[in-house]
Order: sequence, then structure tokens, then C-alpha cells
Amino acid sequence: MDVNKANKVKLNKKGKDFIILVDPDKALQFKQGKIDDIKEVLAAEIIFKNVAKSERASDSDMKSVFKTDDVYEVAETVLKEGRLELTTTQKNAEKEELKKRIIAIIARNAVDPRTGLPHPLPRIESAFEEAKVNVQEGKGAEEQVQDVLSQLSPVLPIKFEKRRVEVVIPANFAGQCFRILKSYGTVLKNEYQNDGSLKAVVEIPAGLQDEFFGELNKLCHGEIGSKILEKM
Repeated sequence: MDVNKANKVKLNKKGKDFIILVDPDKALQFKQGKIDDIKEVLAAEIIFKNVAKSERASDSDMKSVFKTDDVYEVAETVLKEGRLELTTTQKNAEKEELKKRIIAIIARNAVDPRTGLPHPLPRIESAFEEAKVNVQEGKGAEEQVQDVLSQLSPVLPIKFEKRRVEVVIPANFAGQCFRILKSYGTVLKNEYQNDGSLKAVVEIPAGLQDEFFGELNKLCHGEIGSKILEKM
């Protein structure tokens, strides 16, 4: 690509600057694991220390910092560890993806404290718009969930909750169902009864309760026994 349209990725390590010029879309795909070859990403096969002055990083500096002066190896480290300057379009797309991840976490774990039932996804999405929730770039979805919940609470009664449930699964479905138990939560206790049925206690996110029982009933044709032991 035209180097004049490339984005910079800068890494400061051991007091030295290392900069590469990249295709912004391919660089983001590389960081997301969608591209493996650094050569596809680079707009120029050069490691700079100052792009404006066209100054290259010296081989000795690269060897001192990266233990190699191979351009591709150094460029890969710079891209993985450095700061990628995103385009406005990329920033918006990344922020939207972050918002979706936060909403998914909330839908999985939260309930309406008035009813004890999960909020449907569209209701959470609508509350995001109504509350004008601010999602912070540069922070992961998990680490800002609590802040988002506080922003949502004025327009949506919501709280995180877990459920401890007991299920009894008929013998002929026990093996198949065990993977479902593990995929939805933490299996705290499981024991086979005299008739071959499986009795298990599982701790699951409250927002997944209906989906959890739905999956088990679908597989067992509605033949499971279940009860909620504790709400936490």
C-alpha cells in the first residue's frame, strides 16, 4: 500500500522508539489473530526510530532490545506490543464490538431483582441507548461491567446473581448431559443413584437459567427433575 496512507505502530522499549508503518485494516486483523504473516501487514519493510525524519532504527539497537535485527521478527513484536493508531472507522467498530461483549456479559449474569428473571437482550440494548452508556476504549469488557451496571441502574432494575440448582437426569441421558452441566457453570456435586440416574448440583449465572433448563429438557425430552437450591 501507499506508505503515505499507512498507520504507525510505535513501541518504546528500554528507552528507545521502534516504529513500523502498516496497513491499518490488516494490522488490526493481525492483532486479532486473523492474519499470521507480518509481511502482509507492513507498508514498508523498515523499522524506524523517527518516521518524520526517515531515521531507521539501528541494527545494534534492535539486537540490544529484541535480541535480533531481523526486520520481520522485530516488526511482529512491535505490532503485538506497540500502540496501533486506529482509523476513526476502526475505532467506532472496535467500540461497537466492545459494547456487544459487555451486553453479552450482562445478559448472561444479570436478572431483574423485582422478578428474579433475566432481562431479554433487546431490553438491555434499549437501556444502553436510553442511559447513553459510555463504553471506555482501552479497557476490557469484564473490567468495566460494574461501571456500566451503575450507568444502567437508573433506567433498568438490574443485578448480578448466581443460582445453585439441583438436577436429576435419567440414566439413559446422563452421559450426554454432563457436558451441558459443565459448559453452563460449575458442577459442585454429582453422584449416580441406584437406578443409574445422575443427581448433580450446578452453580450457574442467573441469566442462563432458562437456557440451561431448556437445553437439558430438549436433550432429555422433558424427563429431568430440577429445583433451585439457592440464589446468590
